[in-house]
Amino acid sequence: MIKPIASPYYAKLAYILISLIGIGYIAVLGKEVLAPLVFSFLFAMLLLPFARFLEYKLRFPRGLACMVSVILFTVVIASIAYVVGMQIGNLSDDWPKIQIQLTQVGDQIHRWLVNEFHMNVNQQIINAKKEANSAAASVIGSTFLSVSSIVLFLVFIFIYTFFILFYRKLLLSFLLKPFGGDSAVRAFDVAEQIQYIMKKYISGLFIEMLIVCAIVFGALAFLGVKYALLLALITCLFNLIPYVGIFTAMAIGTFLTLGTAGPTKAIEVAASIIVVHLIDSNVIMPRIVGSKVQLNALIVVLGVVAGEMIWGFSGMFLAIPVLAIVKIIFDRISDLKPWGLLLGDATEYEEILVEKVAQKSDSPKEVKKKAEKNDEV
Repeated sequence: MIKPIASPYYAKLAYILISLIGIGYIAVLGKEVLAPLVFSFLFAMLLLPFARFLEYKLRFPRGLACMVSVILFTVVIASIAYVVGMQIGNLSDDWPKIQIQLTQVGDQIHRWLVNEFHMNVNQQIINAKKEANSAAASVIGSTFLSVSSIVLFLVFIFIYTFFILFYRKLLLSFLLKPFGGDSAVRAFDVAEQIQYIMKKYISGLFIEMLIVCAIVFGALAFLGVKYALLLALITCLFNLIPYVGIFTAMAIGTFLTLGTAGPTKAIEVAASIIVVHLIDSNVIMPRIVGSKVQLNALIVVLGVVAGEMIWGFSGMFLAIPVLAIVKIIFDRISDLKPWGLLLGDATEYEEILVEKVAQKSDSPKEVKKKAEKNDEV
């Protein structure tokens, strides 16, 4: 029997890069279909335990169990959207006052710039107002179209979620069919691991969102901020986007508070959101979400940027789950393990290093010495 010739490393690298480019190109072309499909896959992983409970414990038919799960999830999402809509409605009533306050703050900043730096920005302000007035009609039209597209996006997400739950065994069989023997067992292990980690990760994120929302609301209510609940909801939602989201939420909170309570209160709101973010990153996230998704910060930032380039705002939310799924697959394919290591954090590399050193030496002191030497490098 002739043994297959192993491909050199540069050939494997070329195959991997070509495959990644092809997948990225398909993702860009199929944005309208793939983005809601990925959201539906994640929501299906979250609803799967409840659907199984209804189906196997309460003896619901599979279609009814999936439908009830999706409907209850839709009610929860609609309730959150209703609360946010009520808060935005209250904000719209005060919007003229906020505009007047922001205009006064802008005039103060303008006078300060002129007095301190002799900067004349009058012409820029006039040009900005002209451009804003000329673009008003197009903004109204684009807003209507964007709201319509968001509604259709959500409708397709719930439809896809139902069908993924209903045909989950068929989809799993389709994924395992091309493999045979040990490869089928490995593919099944990858599918089970993805399901387990995504379920834990998404459920942990929802709990983390509730805790962050409660802490931010309590802090802003203590400070006497008018729209404390709205800013708390915005913060917990934008907190799903790593690094970028918290600064966006801080900017929105500072802007609204600046228009309702003045600069001092706005600075207090910004400081409060940053403090909550530090508590979330160092205490809440490690304890609630845990280390299920072991991705290093560089890959996370690059993934968020790439997600925004490919799928826009929804791609920023999907970056971390998609990278986590990709890492699970890479870690279980021998030729792709270096890429999985690249996506992982430093502790994972240290564990592999100590394990390899231990295989070459029986002395624990030597293992520790070489590990410490690597840390210094």
